[in-house]
Amino acid sequence: MRGRHASPTEVATDPEAFERFYRRHIDVVTRYVARRVDDPHLVADLVADVFVAVIDSAHTYRADRGTEVEWLHGVARNTLAAYRRREARQRRLERRIAGRRLLDTDDVSRLEARIDAERSARRLLAAMAGLPPSERAVLELVVIDELTVGEAAAVLGIRQNTARVRLHRARRSLRGDPDAGLTVAVEGLR
Repeated sequence: MRGRHASPTEVATDPEAFERFYRRHIDVVTRYVARRVDDPHLVADLVADVFVAVIDSAHTYRADRGTEVEWLHGVARNTLAAYRRREARQRRLERRIAGRRLLDTDDVSRLEARIDAERSARRLLAAMAGLPPSERAVLELVVIDELTVGEAAAVLGIRQNTARVRLHRARRSLRGDPDAGLTVAVEGLR
């Protein structure tokens, strides 16, 4: 079996077949990519990507539609087109942020301080995840966002008494939480 040519349909499941296929076609793929790309590192990366795509799409090869070299050129063409789309998308993103000030050390320090200051709120939100959505919504607005019960009711489009009942249920559910800071936060806003 050593001398037998591996067909594209075999390369996905048989490592020896893939090696034979790779050795037979590496020059064709490298020439194809090198004609279109002038960076040797990028050529090597794209050739590797083509053969990964060959493994992924080996099941699509049909001998009655053309030779395996023609199919391989199609795979290489699609791989190169996908790379160019990614690069174009990256350039668009870079243009969008061009001229904008990036974060300096003071900005990062302020953000870190804010993140630290909100640690207890994050713990509370995690504990609240198990509550029914209607109770969680009221508790979030009152405890995390520091709205009054009346304001929370208005935001949610419910009556104030309904908001109070939901708040009471949510607090009762969370009282048993072993996190002491959570108990203070929930109990502290009556």
